[in-house]
Amino acid sequence: MPQICPKLLADPGPAAEPFARETIRRLGQVRAQLGRRALILGHHYMSDAVIGWADAVGDSLALSRLAATQKEAEFIVFCGVHFMAETADILAGQGRRVILPDGGAGCPMADMAAPEQVEQCWQELARLGHGPIIPITYVNSSARLKAFCGRHGGAVCTSSNARAVLAWALGQGRRALFFPDQHLGRNTALALGLTPREIAMWRRDAAVLEGEAAQARVIVWDGFCPVHVEFGPADVARARARQAGVKVVVHPECPSQVVALADDSGSTEKIIGLVEAAPAGSAWAIGTEINLVRRLAARFADKTIFSLNESVAGCPDMAKISPTNLLASLEAILDGKPRGVVGVDEATARQAAVALERMFAVS
Repeated sequence: MPQICPKLLADPGPAAEPFARETIRRLGQVRAQLGRRALILGHHYMSDAVIGWADAVGDSLALSRLAATQKEAEFIVFCGVHFMAETADILAGQGRRVILPDGGAGCPMADMAAPEQVEQCWQELARLGHGPIIPITYVNSSARLKAFCGRHGGAVCTSSNARAVLAWALGQGRRALFFPDQHLGRNTALALGLTPREIAMWRRDAAVLEGEAAQARVIVWDGFCPVHVEFGPADVARARARQAGVKVVVHPECPSQVVALADDSGSTEKIIGLVEAAPAGSAWAIGTEINLVRRLAARFADKTIFSLNESVAGCPDMAKISPTNLLASLEAILDGKPRGVVGVDEATARQAAVALERMFAVS
């Protein structure tokens, strides 16, 4: 479940730039004026400067589900990236508007699977006789791809329930097509006991299937997260050399070689839970977005927590959401001229909701 997060009330200090102090002062003022009209949601990968203003903090789907159940708010201000705001709009239903403070906050992984490319893949697999196939899309994808899965008997998944959803898909058909993240798809298939020979990969640019097609039970798309692929096996070795007894936990968007060497892997919520439950004095090397790692290190000062590779930068798209554009979004709502509204057309939303509901039913 999302964490309820207190507002950022601390004084920024005398060293703060004047514009930063004014932004904080104005944010507090506008937030109070809006009251329950606006619900601010913050993804775990946001900076502390943004997270401090969130009414709730969580991963993308937990926050979207919260958006669907919190009926008081007229506006949902999603401090995340575009696919998250789309998902929130699908689940929030009629009469509520979802705001993304920066319309340029996208997701490179989601962009690696264009609907036209997926349609081409689908038709080619059917032509080659590789059916029946159940399509599974990671939540890090466009509303149109979620709708594609809804139309074709498939479902959405998250990093926390991918195993349950993929197992369901393989129980429904001979094969599953998993997009857009090859690493989550491969790691999940391996965790279910499939062999590497039972996993093939669709090369989107060449429009060809790579691997042993006749044996493949899971076909993964060749997309990836530019942040998580930066973690490698050498990072695991360095972390173990740096800290005796360290536990290495990574996000399943990391390459399978890294996941195999780690002590555990899982979603942001699972990573938080593992660290939270760990005894004082334990040490953790975490392979995921740096903002979350630093926040955990600050929150659990009685434990040693560090990034698996501290040279890996944070997500540049998440960083596009700032106190400045959050303030601009809230002021626009107050002025009666909301900006950055993310809307999914009714037909697409209806089909995407089918795929989301299948996920909820499975997991």
